[in-house]
Amino acid sequence: MTGKRTETTYETTLSRPALAELHAALDGRLILPGDDRYDGARTVFYGGFERRPAAIALPKTAKEVAHAILLARESGLKLAVRSGGHSNAGHGAVDGGLVLDLRQMRGLQIDPKTRTAWAQSGLTAGEYTSEAAAFGLASGFGDTASVGLGGITLGGGVGYLVRKHGLTIDHLLAAEIVTADGQILAADEWTNPDLFWAIRGGGGNFGVATRFQFRLHEVNMVYGGMIVLPATPEVIAGFIGAAEAAPDELSTIANIMPAPPMPFLPAGLHGKLILLGLMVYAGSQDAGAQAVAPFRALAKPHADLLRPMRYPEIYPPEDESYHPTAVGHTMFLERVDLAVAGTILEYLHNLDAPMRVAQLRVLGGAMARVPAAATAFAHRSSRIMANLAAFYNGPEEKARREAYLADFAAAIRQGDSGAYVNFLGDEGPQRVHAAYPGETWQRLAAIKARYDPDNIFNLNQNIPPRPDNTR
Repeated sequence: MTGKRTETTYETTLSRPALAELHAALDGRLILPGDDRYDGARTVFYGGFERRPAAIALPKTAKEVAHAILLARESGLKLAVRSGGHSNAGHGAVDGGLVLDLRQMRGLQIDPKTRTAWAQSGLTAGEYTSEAAAFGLASGFGDTASVGLGGITLGGGVGYLVRKHGLTIDHLLAAEIVTADGQILAADEWTNPDLFWAIRGGGGNFGVATRFQFRLHEVNMVYGGMIVLPATPEVIAGFIGAAEAAPDELSTIANIMPAPPMPFLPAGLHGKLILLGLMVYAGSQDAGAQAVAPFRALAKPHADLLRPMRYPEIYPPEDESYHPTAVGHTMFLERVDLAVAGTILEYLHNLDAPMRVAQLRVLGGAMARVPAAATAFAHRSSRIMANLAAFYNGPEEKARREAYLADFAAAIRQGDSGAYVNFLGDEGPQRVHAAYPGETWQRLAAIKARYDPDNIFNLNQNIPPRPDNTR
């Protein structure tokens, strides 16, 4: 084994022969407790998770993934799968179990003639986007460069191209999946179509996705960036109204939050509530400038950084040492009028967390034109996604923040009871049901029973297997 070892011992059911077998199968790409790399490898994006795996496997091929799955199954180990490590529930690590860390699976083949790409699931959204941009092409992912393709794709994927080109899963043409019995399966509209339906929104319940084939779109220069506006009920409601009225080429994110100490903001504004708007117009520069004009007219901006840019520039640089401890609540809204905007401001004003945010994303457009039953993402008709979040320090403060956000959510809740699975934390089965309502849940449970009847893949927003008795 490589790396420095200490005298500390860890409970594990992974026997020495099994460890040796896995070490050999992965050509030494196995990290154990005591290895110099261990603490870094077990750390996920969000702070507050101190999980200590028995081993961290770093496969490079689907065959190696299959070997690790079967060994974990035979050894009775809990199995966690990590792509970018951005799970709000910390599902990319597990105490005493095996982590399948896909970060070395970074192969990418782009075919500019057919506008398709095969990408391994350990790539990040930023890496893929930068490579595709060399051809003037893009697929739609989220709003953070370091998010792994595996997690964001399997959950749906809501990003800066959502209104123009749809969710990430609307770009997905095919996938390679390693199932609980070690099979390496292809999944597309014609091959294992039930599995292909399920992985488009159903999360990591059905296997380990090792490769994706994505459709690419012409997205080279865009008009977008950041605008910072005063946080008043009129501006917030006006921003959402302008976003709903905008052409599909424009996707927006409104963050109502305390002003961070950005150098282009006046020092007197730091810590006070602002509306930090992020937007991308995927079209001509002149049309983009016209599309953002209503937002500029809402109030005198504190800062206006909207401009022509290459699409990858929308992803700002990230600090790898940044691991925020935060709680959140994801939901859908039908409207943000003056009353709702006022309630949002009231709850943010009265929350003592140094960083808190209400994030509002107007949906619709291409996302809404896909039938709800076409994929496992059931919220095609939802109008606005709201994500409430607050930082915390320590367990007591975490509990208080969670209770406050629950009250906050109840105060603005309307008729849409759904939830977006990629933004769920560890919130229990009822909230997972909210992500997969009605017939979507029944169909997913039946597919889960076919591909993972023993629920090996349970460190996720879990859908327990249940046979489909209607067939």
